[in-house]
Amino acid sequence: MSLDPTRPVMSFDVGARRIGVAVGSAFGEGSKPIGVVMVHAAGPDWQQCEKWVREWRPAGFVVGDPLTIDGGDQPSRQRARRFAQDLVTRFKKPVVMMDERTSSIEAAQRFAASRAGGNAKRQDAELLDAWAAAVILDRWLASPQDGVELQSQGDS
Repeated sequence: MSLDPTRPVMSFDVGARRIGVAVGSAFGEGSKPIGVVMVHAAGPDWQQCEKWVREWRPAGFVVGDPLTIDGGDQPSRQRARRFAQDLVTRFKKPVVMMDERTSSIEAAQRFAASRAGGNAKRQDAELLDAWAAAVILDRWLASPQDGVELQSQGDS
């Protein structure tokens, strides 16, 4: 069960307090930031995730893999992997982990360019995590073979 880049795909930039969300496909104009899911003590706002999954009907998901600059592990990586595994369990769709190094920097640059072009406003800065999710998705769409697909517990 592999992820098809020609169908809609939803991506996530997982943080401790917010998870940025974007959607896109290889046949569209790249990715589009759609919003932020809040993370509470009990975990992510799964109702909001489910609402967007119903609305966008993605074929699967891409989750940012927060490696350190030198490619090492860190606590935020474990959080992202848990979230990705929860996506597999909840939605029974393919999930790919994609390197997200420097995605926040690129997201800030894209946001600034969008503001300069009159397509975004200062108050939209709260969506920077969603812009980072869009960067992650665009990277995967450009090189889908670079992602690492997670397997559900029943897959071999």
